[in-house]
Amino acid sequence: MGQAFGCYQVDQSNVAIREHFGKFDDVLEPGCHCLPWCLGYQIAGGLSLRVQQLDVKCETKTKDNVFVNVVASVQYRAVAEKASDAFYRLTNTREQIQSYVFDVIRASVPKLELDAAFEQKNDIAKAVEEELEKAMSTYGFEIVQTLIVDIEPDINVKRAMNEINAAARLRLAANEKAEAEKILQIKKAEGEAESKYLSGLGIARQRQAIVDGLRDSVLAFSENVPGTTAKDVMDMVLVTQYFDTMKEIGASSKSSSVFIPHGPGAVKDIAMQIRDGLLQANASQI
Repeated sequence: MGQAFGCYQVDQSNVAIREHFGKFDDVLEPGCHCLPWCLGYQIAGGLSLRVQQLDVKCETKTKDNVFVNVVASVQYRAVAEKASDAFYRLTNTREQIQSYVFDVIRASVPKLELDAAFEQKNDIAKAVEEELEKAMSTYGFEIVQTLIVDIEPDINVKRAMNEINAAARLRLAANEKAEAEKILQIKKAEGEAESKYLSGLGIARQRQAIVDGLRDSVLAFSENVPGTTAKDVMDMVLVTQYFDTMKEIGASSKSSSVFIPHGPGAVKDIAMQIRDGLLQANASQI
């Protein structure tokens, strides 16, 4: 703003309050205006129409008795049509707004627990904005936006909340680890069971093949060599298997020493034991 030779300049986004002998006369908009000071006209002051911001820090407590510092940002501006009210009716606009913010926050936050206060920041901001809009509109001010930018509890409370969160995450991690180990044990047991089942099938098929091979050998030998009995053929097969077993034991470098009766009579004893076992089994079934 400037004044020279009875002219007065009002800058953009501002208005000036003109008085005539101390009484309000007019609101001067941006531009150059004639101001005949010799006739009693003067400029009482100026008023900015730009949006201004006021940060208010309010200490209060929650429903669960936790003291917190709530930081609210209020964006407001003077209304050009009510510039006279904004200029004359309030001595300190910022203190007036701060008082209303304190009143609303200290009435709203104690109704909420700490977690709920964080979740309902928008509701608190809306309540502050509605109360300010209703109160400040009569003084020529418009509330553009109200934000709750921070809710800060005591440092000890923050540390406790972090420890609770960390403990909950550790408990969840332990449950997941135990569940993973359980799945591994189950899968391992299922794999071992399947392996043993398949191994049993292999052994059964192997023995079935041996039995089928022995039967075919006995039948073929009896047909090609007249006068031989099944007992003679079995004795010969046992002798052959006996010597094959001894050969494998002797040829293996990692086998343990095995002491067994050795001699021509040993095969006969083995044959008698097998024969006696089969006879006892047949007698038990009868």
